[in-house]
Amino acid sequence: MSHLLRKPFGTHGKVHQITPQSAGWRYVGFSLYRLRAGETAAEATGDNEAILVMVEGKARMEAAGQDWGTLGERMDVFEKTPPHCLYVPNGQEWRAEAATDCVVAVCSAPGRGGHAARRIGPEGITLTQRGKDSNTRWINNIAMEAEDFCDSLLVTEVFTPAGNWSSYPSHRHDEDDFPRITYLEETYYHRLNPRDGWGIQRVYTDDGALDEMMAVRDGDVVLVPRGHHPCGAPHGFEMYYLNVMAGPRRAWRFIAAPEVESVIARDSA
Repeated sequence: MSHLLRKPFGTHGKVHQITPQSAGWRYVGFSLYRLRAGETAAEATGDNEAILVMVEGKARMEAAGQDWGTLGERMDVFEKTPPHCLYVPNGQEWRAEAATDCVVAVCSAPGRGGHAARRIGPEGITLTQRGKDSNTRWINNIAMEAEDFCDSLLVTEVFTPAGNWSSYPSHRHDEDDFPRITYLEETYYHRLNPRDGWGIQRVYTDDGALDEMMAVRDGDVVLVPRGHHPCGAPHGFEMYYLNVMAGPRRAWRFIAAPEVESVIARDSA
């Protein structure tokens, strides 16, 4: 199995814990909790800022010394409604108590204390189309560059219809040369509908030094340390993924793979 593919290490409680140390990089962290009603999860952010994403279900949230009430609305991620999220700066603590069975994603990256804790969504998050034809997918931007309440994190959700491609045309963001390109590490938390479905993700560099093709199942995480990283959803299997990106600069600039430049030119004609 590819070292870039991380399987959940259980079905209950904390099922993913990806740190910069375990990933072999410097910025992005990702954890995931699957909680039953009445159960709790809690963490200190330490040197990191965090965005808690209610992927499914509802939980009562406390963070940074405040009670944020019950967050969450969609009971199945494929309802595609805007998520309820919570931003927690570095040097704080958070606690979630599940009001229903729920899935809570913890997206983290270095924080500088430049922003206060705050709710994110569902207001202000609108499902928007990107791409066309078999490259069509739907985006819920949670904390991308236009939102200025984070120090490092870039976070978004993507819904890819069955039979379509996503994170395509293939592109990379693995050099720190702004504004031409930015260095951003990235994780993909995948979900499939139906849950016994599968999708594919390729991670590859132009010189072929890295070239991994992975079959992803419901609940898997893929690490993207460098290179291009397109995804495909076979006929009959709808794909969701939650992206977390971070690097030395909070900006998303990328370069397309040479072999897809003609595709981009044709699509924009």
